[in-house]
Amino acid sequence: MPKAAENLGISQPSLSYAINNLEDELGIPLFEKDGRNIKLTNYGRVYLHYVEEALATLRQGDEYINELQDVTQGHIHLGFTYTMGQDLVPEIVANFLKQDKFSEIEFSYSQDITDKLIEDLLLEKLDLVFASKATTPKLASQVNQFKLADQELLAAVPNDHPLAQKDSVNLAELAQYPMVLYQRNSGLGIYLNELFERAGIEPNVALEVQEDHSVLGFVHYNFGVAIVPHMSQLDTKIVKLIKIDDEAVVHPIYAITKANHFLPPAVMNFEEFAHNYAKKHFKML
Repeated sequence: MPKAAENLGISQPSLSYAINNLEDELGIPLFEKDGRNIKLTNYGRVYLHYVEEALATLRQGDEYINELQDVTQGHIHLGFTYTMGQDLVPEIVANFLKQDKFSEIEFSYSQDITDKLIEDLLLEKLDLVFASKATTPKLASQVNQFKLADQELLAAVPNDHPLAQKDSVNLAELAQYPMVLYQRNSGLGIYLNELFERAGIEPNVALEVQEDHSVLGFVHYNFGVAIVPHMSQLDTKIVKLIKIDDEAVVHPIYAITKANHFLPPAVMNFEEFAHNYAKKHFKML
């Protein structure tokens, strides 16, 4: 008992008092006399197993908290919309991890429409989101949104379409034909609807889909024409991509975080890197 008290940095009476209180709380004896010494009872040995597991879990928690505070380590849960999975997100993350001081940071990824990503952000399932601007005042009031870049938007038409011979088109020309649009509850779908409204144009909607490759697939098989973000990996063999003449036909992209919420250093460093990288390498119109 004196040695145990010394190791704990407390007096022997304090140790005895703590043991008695614990035994009273549990309603069982944890220790029993063994000559001039004491030893664990059967109950004590069983309870010790759970105490050791609990302490091990606490140590893991301490280690994880230390990792979160370490700018060179940590885990970032990043969410992004479907249109950003071909270029923007892989490019930014790859260049971030090329830096020696950030090479040990790990990422997990989630793709969805903007509002769903922001809902997961507010539930703290995600640390950071790259997406369109929040589409409802309720969501927008709970997040911080900083513009990263503008994705150029292009017209996509079948290769044998009458518009395929043109070098550029405008929204009014596109609207004369059936259109394959993004789902109206997605960030890009909402943005395109607003674009047509501002131009005073009513598009002829043939169908709505969620993801870029689906849009191009339906355009390729002559279901309609479309407006898609300019991405380097778009397959120009299956559709013709044409510049749009109208001003401000771009898709603004935002970095979004939960308002009034602690961000681990790894997340803060990545967000700062993303802003600086986008400013240097991506268009801002």
